[in-house]
Amino acid sequence: MTTGSGLFVSFEGGEGAGKSTQIRLLADSLRRRGFDVLVTREPGGSPGAEAVRHVLLSGAAELFGTRMEAILFSAARSDHVEEVIRPALASGAVVLCDRFMDSSRVYQGVTGNLEPDFIEPLERVAVNGVLPDCTIIFDLPAAVGLERARRRGARDAEGPDRFEKEEIETHEKRREAFLDIAASDPARCRVVDASQPETAVAGEVLLLVEPFLKRLAATSNGSTEAAQ
Repeated sequence: MTTGSGLFVSFEGGEGAGKSTQIRLLADSLRRRGFDVLVTREPGGSPGAEAVRHVLLSGAAELFGTRMEAILFSAARSDHVEEVIRPALASGAVVLCDRFMDSSRVYQGVTGNLEPDFIEPLERVAVNGVLPDCTIIFDLPAAVGLERARRRGARDAEGPDRFEKEEIETHEKRREAFLDIAASDPARCRVVDASQPETAVAGEVLLLVEPFLKRLAATSNGSTEAAQ
């Protein structure tokens, strides 16, 4: 595993796809089974990255262009990786992250029209060798996801963020970009139909993660036996 002794699972998808809910459900399930679980998010996850999150999602950085946004996302990711994710993985934890590098590939790369020669070096520096063992992509028509996000925003008394405000065509293009990533990296990525009932999605997510959990348990047992 490239991420150390723990397990790193990232959750990706468009707005309103249900990532946060499914991360919470999976975390609860894994904790009941005795796993040490860290739930985190991007942008954010560490104190420094959370400060950058506010700048990005408020739209304050939009004036400076997509390149600057991509640089800020990468700076936040680097801090998040080094301060939170890498130490958690080194301790043997299961890290569940709401968005990671694939969101930058889609949001700033595909729909931000930034060329790979700009995005890829930023990604390499930001992740510094820490890559998800498994990425679950929640697939949902853009119109459905945006309606879910709108209802959530009304319930939480929050307006749409910088990215939720964009045209539906842009959101649908992002959906296709996530599916393209999944098709190009089937060893890492799994696609889940997020239009299913919440419990059905949760069951499918658990089934997808199960082989990685068995591998983690086997690795942990082997390390314990070697130390005895």
